[in-house]
Amino acid sequence: MNKFRFLAVVAIVFAVAVTFLAIRYSSTDARFHNENEAVKAEEVNYVSAKEPVVERSVRLCGTDDSPERIAKAEKDFAMRRGQLQKAGDTTSNVTGGTINVYYHVIRQGTGIANGDVPLSQIQSQIQVLNNAFGGSFGWSFNLVEVTRTTNSRWYNLRSGSKNERDMKNALRRGTADDLNIYSANLQGGLLGWATFPSSYAGNPKMDGVVILYSSVPGGTAAPYNEGDTGTHEVGHWMGLYHTFQGGCTGSGDFVGDTPAEASPAYGCPNGRNTCSTAGFDPIENFMDYSDDFCMFQFTAGQDARMDSQFTTYRYNQ
Repeated sequence: MNKFRFLAVVAIVFAVAVTFLAIRYSSTDARFHNENEAVKAEEVNYVSAKEPVVERSVRLCGTDDSPERIAKAEKDFAMRRGQLQKAGDTTSNVTGGTINVYYHVIRQGTGIANGDVPLSQIQSQIQVLNNAFGGSFGWSFNLVEVTRTTNSRWYNLRSGSKNERDMKNALRRGTADDLNIYSANLQGGLLGWATFPSSYAGNPKMDGVVILYSSVPGGTAAPYNEGDTGTHEVGHWMGLYHTFQGGCTGSGDFVGDTPAEASPAYGCPNGRNTCSTAGFDPIENFMDYSDDFCMFQFTAGQDARMDSQFTTYRYNQ
């Protein structure tokens, strides 16, 4: 009888041990599985950060147009224009001219898939700028130099980052009236950003325009691949704000002949009218967020503002 009791106890202990080990290894397998899934998720996020996808109707501009910055800039602009007019300075009459362009290709290797924009597309981008700012507006762009830099940190560029500062400090050429364009693989879903004329004196090295490399004519960032991201950002560089700046109230974009607009326009929404003031939304204006094919004009008021901004902050600086 004692022998049978002993065997029964051994059987129970064995069963408990087997159950314990099964639970433990099952838990361990689950833990390793979860850790592997977490690693895979991190890898996916890393790849996503490296390869931003530009989707239709999501034009995003990273230019700093905060109300605080604008208020400060417009106060300074009014003061400086008043000083020029009081002094009878003849430079206040500048209404056009030739702007030298230094185009900086930031790539992670050779070939267009690595951001290595070919010269033909760069020349097409310059032609787009000449078409938009030329004619009666009187501005032309002259491609002086193209540089090519292989740097993966600068290639996957974020606005306001240390990499942007390092890049511009190393590459920027010319003076206040020279345009530096940098093309790279912009992060955060942005197509581009730019500095305003009023920012030059405080930080000359940061002056310029940054665009997504695939937004140039013939690039892959459809519907933003006809070069008007460049036009839009150069518009900022010349002193223009977005047409929807300030919404339906206040001074808006500080241009009298661009109808007020409550919010950005995407795609090409003909007949859109988001404010009660006169005029449909200026969806065809280069300073809205419409698709490239929808944009085709600046206004006379924008031209006058570009002239006075360039004169005040860029001419003979």
